[in-house]
Amino acid sequence: MAIAQQWSTSTRLNRREALRISLMTAAAAMIAAPVRAASLRVETLIGQMTLAEKAGQLSCFNDEIRPVGAVFNPVVDPRGAVAMLADIRAGRVGMLFNGYGAAGARRAQEAALASRLRIPLVFAADVLHGCRTIFPIPLAEAAAFDPALSQRAARAIARETTAGGIHWTFAPMVDVARDQRWGRVAEGAGEDVLLNCALASARVAGFQGSDLTRPDALLATPKHFVGYGAVRGGMEYAAVDMSMAELRETFVPPFVAAFAAGAGATMASFTDFGGVPVSANRRLLTDLLRGDLRFDGVCVSDYDADRELIAHGIAADEADAARLAILAGIDMSMQSGLFVRHLPMLVERGQVPIAAVDQAVRRVLTLKERLGLFDDPFRSIDVAVERRETGSRVVRAVAREVATKSIVLLRNDGDLLPLPRKGRRLALIGPFGTDRAHLNGPWSFAGKAGKGIDLATGLRALLDDPTELIVEAGSGITEPLPGGIARAVAAARAADIVLLAIGEGADMSGEGNSRVDIVIPPAQQALAEAVAATGKPIVVLLRHGRALALSGTVRDAPALLATWFLGEQTGAAVADILFGVVEPTGRLPVSFPIATGQQPWSYDRRSTGRPAPDNDPMAAGRSHWRDAPDLALYPFGAGMGYTRFALSALQLPPTIAAGSDVDLSVLVRNIGTRTGSALIRVDVHDRVASRTRPVRQMKAFAWVTLAAGAQARVALRIPADSLALVGSDGLWQVEPGAFDCWVDAGNGAEIVGTFDVR
Repeated sequence: MAIAQQWSTSTRLNRREALRISLMTAAAAMIAAPVRAASLRVETLIGQMTLAEKAGQLSCFNDEIRPVGAVFNPVVDPRGAVAMLADIRAGRVGMLFNGYGAAGARRAQEAALASRLRIPLVFAADVLHGCRTIFPIPLAEAAAFDPALSQRAARAIARETTAGGIHWTFAPMVDVARDQRWGRVAEGAGEDVLLNCALASARVAGFQGSDLTRPDALLATPKHFVGYGAVRGGMEYAAVDMSMAELRETFVPPFVAAFAAGAGATMASFTDFGGVPVSANRRLLTDLLRGDLRFDGVCVSDYDADRELIAHGIAADEADAARLAILAGIDMSMQSGLFVRHLPMLVERGQVPIAAVDQAVRRVLTLKERLGLFDDPFRSIDVAVERRETGSRVVRAVAREVATKSIVLLRNDGDLLPLPRKGRRLALIGPFGTDRAHLNGPWSFAGKAGKGIDLATGLRALLDDPTELIVEAGSGITEPLPGGIARAVAAARAADIVLLAIGEGADMSGEGNSRVDIVIPPAQQALAEAVAATGKPIVVLLRHGRALALSGTVRDAPALLATWFLGEQTGAAVADILFGVVEPTGRLPVSFPIATGQQPWSYDRRSTGRPAPDNDPMAAGRSHWRDAPDLALYPFGAGMGYTRFALSALQLPPTIAAGSDVDLSVLVRNIGTRTGSALIRVDVHDRVASRTRPVRQMKAFAWVTLAAGAQARVALRIPADSLALVGSDGLWQVEPGAFDCWVDAGNGAEIVGTFDVR
């Protein structure tokens, strides 16, 4: 029996959210929610507040009352718990972030309720891929291509997070990322616009749930508005320059999707955009965000970003930086303290209108009201609930499911995988065989390193005879080990199959960890070459937070799996895939390049005037590098299972009326020997348009599960507005003409058609 599901019609997603996201290229002003009027309670409070109290509500500080120990950003304005509690009682703090624990939250909230106006605090945290229970990094989760799973994961994370006294997460990151040198690729959903939209919607719905006043509701914050993923050279915090058409077509849609799903906040990008840092960029934060997108939630600065306007060279001093930020559209200043110190004076001198401050305060207080904090200040602050929900069996089960479905099988020559559970001796070689310190990956907030299931433990749990597994590190992550290669070679010779566990350390991806060369570290590459020289079959288990440029033995191994940073369930998930307990279904959300020098690169790049032919990608005088074609080693969507599929009988209408959806279907057959799931994907290309178009771009996808030999007709729909482009006049439009259409099931199964829009 066939089981087919297209993401935009999933019954697990709110129908309104699904509809909004399927119209990802529609004019944003047509689909954003109308501006809310503030309540009488909020307006009354604004009328009672002093300028200092208003500035306090617009100020967010690192939680020093209940610190968790995860420190990445530079230390700015430290004060200690005693001073912080005093500031809260004085009304100088509106939000605390990156603290954890119900007991400490109660202490802080009691201080807030001792302030003159008794305005409650809101507690926030960077919960990117789990709180105490660490899930796969968001990029890994994106490889599951399963919005319903992402929604369930976010819901499980929200339950655990809110149990520790947190109301608001600075997630999901929805920056489209086409340059794998950028470390923050790990935090998002990769290079494709549609996948980013689908997962932005799903994650917001999962975090927030059906009612923001519920104790387990976690306010979502799509970030970083906007264009952060296009930083120059893939370097963290660098400048961004692009056309407004490119911004609207590629980088804005995931935010539109998240806002349509109900996200109540967003975070401004750190970066300089077109010469004006976003934290001072009124064109982006007011004209685009508030005007075109009609977003009426809270816009928070990133960590100390308003003060950084001085280093950018557009603010003369702290007061000037605060003025620029509030006038651009920043509602809440994070950590710098600039609003508390300077806004009252700026208003008194006439440099900032009181109306601008009041509007920001109105948004912040309305957010607190939407979260139910005025009616129940101790919402989500219950030690008994914290004990029950933290690390619960349910949340760990979801983490394992996500981890297993995130693994991508990229190569399996000779059907080396799945492995037998007995009768073969295995050598697990590489720095990640027994490693637990790097399971979680970058920015795991309140997670504890060393807590999860390592590879060796996961493998031994499924082997009939655990002694059949030999383990040797062979090298460190970046440095050789004395005698390490010799011991690894001996282990390989004593085994039937080698599992090579190599890749990046947790501190090589994430914020502040851009790389100029996205390769396997030389010490590990040397280990791989030495082990390969034994002639034993090799299965490469990559650990990574981005797409990598692979070479030599790692690139050419008979079997290759992208296993990312999978969190605490790493060993169990990898073992499930290796031994065939679970079919591999992951697909790449980012393209693996042939070489680092191709970056930035994406499968939906625009064609040049001299494209190289498919049958001769290195043709002279055509678009390519001197030493590499304009192709990926493994492009977006690559991945396979332990069975194969064939496509036939494409049904595609030859002519579509402008403004109509494109309904198509294809016959899918499982031609392998195992039950498996196929990702059916539809890409299109607009042949002739007023602006150059992507060579191909995904417009729909669906999953179908089939037993060996079974077949099913799978129907998909391309929404009419997804064929639109931003014209030279800056408006969205669907232009008439011919469109190429590819329907793909992976592993070379593809069928091609065309249709005309008239």
